[in-house]
Amino acid sequence: MAKGRSSTTGGRASRRQALRLAAGGVTLAVLGAGAAGCGEKDEGSGDDGKGSGGDRPAEDNDPSEDATPEAGQAPEPLWTKSTSAQTYGNNDELVAVDGVVIAAGNPLVALDGATGEEQWSLEGGAVPGAALLLGNGTLYLASGNYDGTVGGYDPASGKETWRSHLGKEYRQPRPIAVDEAQVYVIAEILEGDGSSSTNVVAALNSGTGKVVWKEQRDVGTEQNGVHAVVQDRYLIYTDFKQNLTVRDTATGGQVWTQKTTETNYGVFAVHQDLIIVPQRQQLQAFHLPDGTEKWSVQAEDFDAFQEPAIVEDVLYIADSGRTLWSIEPRTGEVIWQSGDLSDAGARVPRQFVKAGDTLYGATSLDEQGGIHAFDATTGALRWTFNDGSGDHRAWLVATDSTHVFALHGEDLHALPA
Repeated sequence: MAKGRSSTTGGRASRRQALRLAAGGVTLAVLGAGAAGCGEKDEGSGDDGKGSGGDRPAEDNDPSEDATPEAGQAPEPLWTKSTSAQTYGNNDELVAVDGVVIAAGNPLVALDGATGEEQWSLEGGAVPGAALLLGNGTLYLASGNYDGTVGGYDPASGKETWRSHLGKEYRQPRPIAVDEAQVYVIAEILEGDGSSSTNVVAALNSGTGKVVWKEQRDVGTEQNGVHAVVQDRYLIYTDFKQNLTVRDTATGGQVWTQKTTETNYGVFAVHQDLIIVPQRQQLQAFHLPDGTEKWSVQAEDFDAFQEPAIVEDVLYIADSGRTLWSIEPRTGEVIWQSGDLSDAGARVPRQFVKAGDTLYGATSLDEQGGIHAFDATTGALRWTFNDGSGDHRAWLVATDSTHVFALHGEDLHALPA
């Protein structure tokens, strides 16, 4: 049953409209086949519990093979590699760019997206939990050598192209966002005894590495759990202390800030001049220049919105009631809602990417989770890929439009898009 309601300046979205997913829904038989990819093992079936693809070495896979699965069945991995990944479930710990896929870890290793072969490796290249930040054709990293520097690297070759040092009075700057001119970092402010109780947000020139501005954040804010986005002339970020803050990128001056009820570990979405923030049962859009509310969408009682994503100008978000939503981000109008996750008893996705007409969602827990594939026009669940490892770490997903990369623990799988 469709759930939820939308409150916007244009009125309330129709439940009948939200139920349009039925036109492109899947049958129970198909859902059963898709759920088979979730690690359930049949007696005497010969299934190794690794979805339809299993866990095969890259050299045993031929990427030129026809990997088209049967209806409702997850595709086989083109290759699977064990990596040095050290991840904490943050969405920016797996990236695909310039023909390579990179997972946060030490050493930092880039694999060829088509074959899984190692292209380059960098010792001390990344700090566990810190972002792999892409911008201006550069991969920006907090130094895994913990020397107070931020480095920029060519993602195709791993060669260093840029470096900056905030200053000896600051500890471990971490890049959080980048635009055409600047790299934005947050770092601890060191006290005389080497401890730290405050932190600073700063902008570094992406050409010279020089400090453009730095601003001390309020006491009680944290440098961990920060999610940030640059949009036009604004730097927007949240943290674990439930702060939503907007700064001017030219000066660092605070434009506005406000407390939020819940920010799902700080994850929000930005579309044009709107910041879209999940706050338990309510999804709110705030006007970027002044923080005024523009629209809101309400979930059903006891259902909490999870992490939102803007993909090709559409907002996708799931709620704890296992409903997947597609929303027009300018107005808050509900395009469709899908209850296929609930019907299949599947885990809720928390990260989304899109390739072709398929929306991919990565979940947290393993046993009934993995990588879900949805019809992007209806929300119908096509299949779920699970490696059957029993590892309870979160899944991460990235795409280069040709492949979908699924990271689970140390195992990285390449699926055909």
